[in-house]
Amino acid sequence: MKDLNHYVSIYKKQLEKGDIREAYTRLVKYVTKLGTTLSKNLSKSFSFGSIFLGYMDYTYFYYSNEFLKKRKLKMGLVLNHTKLQFEIWLLGQTIPIQEKYWNYFKSTKWNQNRTTKPQYSILETVLIENPNFNDLDALSKQIETDLIRISNEIIQEIKSSKLV
Repeated sequence: MKDLNHYVSIYKKQLEKGDIREAYTRLVKYVTKLGTTLSKNLSKSFSFGSIFLGYMDYTYFYYSNEFLKKRKLKMGLVLNHTKLQFEIWLLGQTIPIQEKYWNYFKSTKWNQNRTTKPQYSILETVLIENPNFNDLDALSKQIETDLIRISNEIIQEIKSSKLV
């Protein structure tokens, strides 16, 4: 493993170019604005939390409704920086909750091809695989439409599981 000074030197050179800083800043601003827009547009269906910046790996915010809260669950809209895609994650409030729902969801379409529980969630699904960041209005509309559809599918799956 290389020492920290090696990585810091590369980091500094990249920051001096300015492109990474500009991209990261603009992506975070977009996700922040998206959270505000979704909070306004979907306030009858979901409540939205504050944005979390992660470690340049994920930028995300949580959202939930009464059905999910009663089960100590919430969802996250996640910008995966490594894959540059938007994802929806189902999360549990505690490890026992996560395990309970993972045991159900591991044999559903949501976790097919997965042999182990995701590190941070119960399930992770791609919302937008190749977002077009040149048309943010269209991207926001697509995210909102797909977020509603996929979130409702996940909630319906939870309802059909009969897990309390």
